[in-house]
Amino acid sequence: MITAVTLGAAATPTASALVLRPWCAEDVAALVEASPDPGLECEDDALRWVRAQERGWAAGVRFGFAVLEAAGGATPARLVGNVVLKEVVSGTSSAEVGYWTAAEARGRGVAPRALEALTDWSLDAFRADGLERLELLHQVDNLASCRVAAKCGYTYDRTLASAPPAYPLDGHLHVRRAAS
Repeated sequence: MITAVTLGAAATPTASALVLRPWCAEDVAALVEASPDPGLECEDDALRWVRAQERGWAAGVRFGFAVLEAAGGATPARLVGNVVLKEVVSGTSSAEVGYWTAAEARGRGVAPRALEALTDWSLDAFRADGLERLELLHQVDNLASCRVAAKCGYTYDRTLASAPPAYPLDGHLHVRRAAS
């Protein structure tokens, strides 16, 4: 079982450092404000979502991280996104990654820096369990996700057919393999 971990992404000349840590109940209000998911518009829904993230950690199958922009001095860290490693099964060679970035944090390198930290941790932490391939899926019309995938070394693999209602549009599958 993987215990809760905290990951980081260094500051850049134009952006603050990032801290990635497991979601907790104290994140609920910030989650309601930051999430692009229309299903997280109230604190009750957000708390249910956070509890599901906690259950995923406990079961060892889903590892969701709140992405916080580190602050200095008395300024608290600010929630700017989410990254997740999901569909983790011991003995299986692949798992999936996902992410979202709060609207006000887009265009500042949050998604690629957070995804890179998650990717490095995932391929290291689960290598002994057989993990050697991470998959990133997004809708074909999400050009920003294509750019994030490329920046993080996820190569385009193929286009997947839509599967309504869950996946109303075709999708791109990007793959990153563990270094040999």
